[in-house]
Amino acid sequence: MHERRLSARLGDRGSVTAEFAIALPAAVLVLAFGAVILAACGHQVRLQDAAADAARLAGRGETERGTALVADAGGTASVSREDELVCVTATASAGAPLIGVVLRARSCALDEAAFEDAAEGVGSGVAPSDG
Repeated sequence: MHERRLSARLGDRGSVTAEFAIALPAAVLVLAFGAVILAACGHQVRLQDAAADAARLAGRGETERGTALVADAGGTASVSREDELVCVTATASAGAPLIGVVLRARSCALDEAAFEDAAEGVGSGVAPSDG
């Protein structure tokens, strides 16, 4: 009877090691994938912040400085004007592990030059008197 218990225990020997050897690569893969996704999210936040700053700078007439900010964030910028707004669209690659994934960020700001031109047109009339 004692031999049967001993042989049953010896038959399971090493099974935990085998299960651990199978589960460990899967756990490492999940952690690595999570780290890559987290890095891409961080890059997206930097790109959105750079696009917002670039739009504000382009609204003040400093387009080159704004596109340089997007380039510092690892992206390229395109500037467009829509009515009284200036919009910057920033694009960048997500990075080596996520080849083919493109990050995009778009931000618009008031085009101060267009706003000032419109204000000058309105202000050309005669000022009202208090009388």
